[in-house]
Amino acid sequence: MTAQPTNRHAIAFIFITMLIDVMGLGIILPILPKLIATLAHTGMDEAARIGALLMFAYAGMQFLFAPLLGNLSDRFGRRPVLILSLVGIGIDYMIMGLAPTLGWLFFGRILSGMAGASFSTASAYIADISPPEKRAQNFGMIGAAFGVGFVIGPALGGLIGHYGVRLPFFASAGLAAANALYGLIVLKESLPANHRRKFELWRANPLGALIVLKRYPAVLPLCGVLILMRLAHDANPTVFAYYTMLKFGWGPREVGLSLMVVGLITAIAYSTLPRLSRRIGEDRSVYIGLAGGAISFLGYAVASQGWMIYAWTLPFGLVCLVMPSLNAILAREVGPKGQGELQGALTSGGSLTSVFAPLLLGNLFAWFSGPKAPVYFPGAAFVAAAVFFGLAALWFAFIRTRMQPPHEGTDEHPDDQRLSRFGSD
Repeated sequence: MTAQPTNRHAIAFIFITMLIDVMGLGIILPILPKLIATLAHTGMDEAARIGALLMFAYAGMQFLFAPLLGNLSDRFGRRPVLILSLVGIGIDYMIMGLAPTLGWLFFGRILSGMAGASFSTASAYIADISPPEKRAQNFGMIGAAFGVGFVIGPALGGLIGHYGVRLPFFASAGLAAANALYGLIVLKESLPANHRRKFELWRANPLGALIVLKRYPAVLPLCGVLILMRLAHDANPTVFAYYTMLKFGWGPREVGLSLMVVGLITAIAYSTLPRLSRRIGEDRSVYIGLAGGAISFLGYAVASQGWMIYAWTLPFGLVCLVMPSLNAILAREVGPKGQGELQGALTSGGSLTSVFAPLLLGNLFAWFSGPKAPVYFPGAAFVAAAVFFGLAALWFAFIRTRMQPPHEGTDEHPDDQRLSRFGSD
């Protein structure tokens, strides 16, 4: 077991690494539209189309490289993969900050997606160094990094970007370089040589995790709810900045502050609302959460003044009821032996959905806000997202009426009874 002081350094390093990675996405949201419009010499409609392609490239690289980096860490150790990933992120920020053309911007986003796919390695490091009684607590710090990163990132990008759209990239590059140096000095390898295994390419297949869902016939239909919800949820990172800049004339500072508010509401909701789910039941929680998302996005679409965006952001916090409730339902269907496999598959499925969501929503915004729009309506992408939330609720209702109800009195059922036969009598 690693010594306790080393553990504290390691946990701090992992937290900062994940924080910088998440900030990397948040920090560019307020400034990317103007940077793209400047480099492409175009308006917000075409900038949104290009931005959607950039997000597609970033998410696609993360989907492809996450299992690869995880398997490389099983072969060569966690430490070199984590430190090299930070170096790669720092180089990416420098490239984007200096990018003279859109081609260089795409190269930077591709590199960032590859280097930023290190969540699996960070999770493996936490599992290596944590005693069983502290594992959940230490994994919780990764979740906390997500929340903090999505609050700090947009705020930092908006405030610094007010003085120059390239400055936030250089600030992020400095943070990544400093953390890489910190890890190089204090971080010890967590995986002993006798626990490493040979690298095998077939294990790094990003679609492999999805295949296991076929073993759980009740889970596959519920994945449709997750896909529709993820398609809707990705409207914020895909079109929010372009929409508010076009419709309300906001700059990076206003966009960054508004996205910071979204992050704060989400963080507060995740820390408080799951308790409500236990009182009102999982099914009701799913419906309330999906309804909150639909109401929020419809409000965005029809808002006529900038302050209304803040008002319509409040119902969005209810979306935080959905995932904990769905996870509880899915966990009962799978049984205790398949929880890790299930979560890995759901993560892969969510990542794959986020690869294609920007293309759909970004192009929808561009189509209805450009000069050739059949009807000028920049909020079209948010209406589509609200429809996805509604379809998710309808599909969930259909599934729940056809699934066998849980057994009365106990949750300790054999795995073969736990697998509800979707669509059977």
